[in-house]
This record gives sequence, C-alpha cells and structure tokens, in this order.
Amino acid sequence: MGTTQLESVPEPKYWHLKTVLTEALDSEFSVGEILPNERDLAARFGVARATLRQALEQLELEGRLQRRRGVGTTVAPPRVGVAVGTEQHAWPGAPGDAWQAADCTVAAPPAAVADALETGRDEPVHIVRRTRTTHGQPVAAELLYIPESSVPDLSAIDAPSGPARARAVLRELQHLELEGQDRAVELGSARADDAKELDRLPGAPVLVVTTRFHAAGRTAAVSVATYRADTCRLTFGDSGGVEIHEDPQRRAS
Repeated sequence: MGTTQLESVPEPKYWHLKTVLTEALDSEFSVGEILPNERDLAARFGVARATLRQALEQLELEGRLQRRRGVGTTVAPPRVGVAVGTEQHAWPGAPGDAWQAADCTVAAPPAAVADALETGRDEPVHIVRRTRTTHGQPVAAELLYIPESSVPDLSAIDAPSGPARARAVLRELQHLELEGQDRAVELGSARADDAKELDRLPGAPVLVVTTRFHAAGRTAAVSVATYRADTCRLTFGDSGGVEIHEDPQRRAS
C-alpha cells in the first residue's frame, strides 16, 4: 500500500480521515478482516496516532469497526435491520423467529409493564429472556413479560425451569389468537445487565424496542428488546420480523 497524505481541509482532521478510512473499508477490506496496526495506518495516511485513534473510535461508534482485545480492529458485519412495521402478526417463538430462548422466571414486572398488562404491580408474571445473535456476536437481548392469564394451561411439571420452560411458555402463548401489536422505539443507554448480555460497556448506546401484543381485547404480552445501537438500524414497512440487511458496498468480496 502506498502512502496517502491528507490535504488541508476545514473540517477536523480526524473527521476527514474517517471519510477516507470509510472509502478504504468499502474498497479494500472484507467483513471480519483485521486492519493493519495503528502505526502502519498512521504512516499510510500521514497522521498522528492520536488522530487515527479518534477516527477509529468514530467508526466503531458508527458500527463500521469492532475493536476486540487480543484480536485487533476488524471490519464489522452489516447491521441488523429492525423492522418496525405494524402489520406483522406473529407471536414470539413462531416458526421463522430467530431469537433463542435462554431462561424463564416468575416475578413481578416493572411498574410500567404491569400497567400495560393491566395486572397488579405485585402480581407475578412469566419473564422469558431471549437473545439474538448474528455473525456469532450478540446484537439484542429481550425480556418478554407474559401474565399467567395468557398461558392458563401451562404445566410446571413438563418444563420446570430454564430454556425448556421458556419454550413451553412461548408454545402455550401461541394458542391465543393474535389480534395485533404495536411498537415504540427509543434510544437509551445499556444498563449493567444489558451490557453484560450484549458484550458492551454499561452506558453504551442501545435501541429499546417495546412491543405490546394484543389478544382477546387486552394486552396479552409485552416485549422489551434492547439492541446494540452500533450493530442495528431501523427499517420501516411491513416486511415483518428481524432480518439481516446487507449494504452492497460492504459485502464481503
């Protein structure tokens, strides 16, 4: 690789370098490929290492790069598309659902969830924990709150705990006729438990997608899904579900 000097520009040098690096990522590197070390990159672009680090940090925040201890800086996979259309009619755990059930407990939900479910604030509900991964990395964690009235025939004997219990709750939930669902999306910060689940630092930016599922004229379940903001993007429309959308410019060669 030859040396590329940056011209004098009015914008901050690290920001211009970020643009140059983005072009290099699109044309020279594949998903998962490890970038040269900082010393070599700084020499190539004729900048100080401090300037290079600023540009790399910005690209990491934008989800273009991943920096892993002991591995180095790699080109990040495409973002996960989070569909927020309102015409999707499928219960969690239905065929084609890419989430993995991790656990199930019974406890009182947060007050806001209890109000949405119209249950007493101290009334326990089933709390199903699920995870979503792509390219081998965690991208989302979900807590699904299901009142006992939505799964009245659930047998604790068949699946007492763990992932099996979670799958049993989801199977029982699908006996209800889903009438519709609505979603709200907001930007938030990762709490300690979310950060651990998503392999991020506490306080990292996340997208919080809250979904209410309606059946029998009431809210039958509430989902609170937390997505890594650096690996996800919102898609609007009625495509349904969570799909992987790949940018042709970032496709692995």
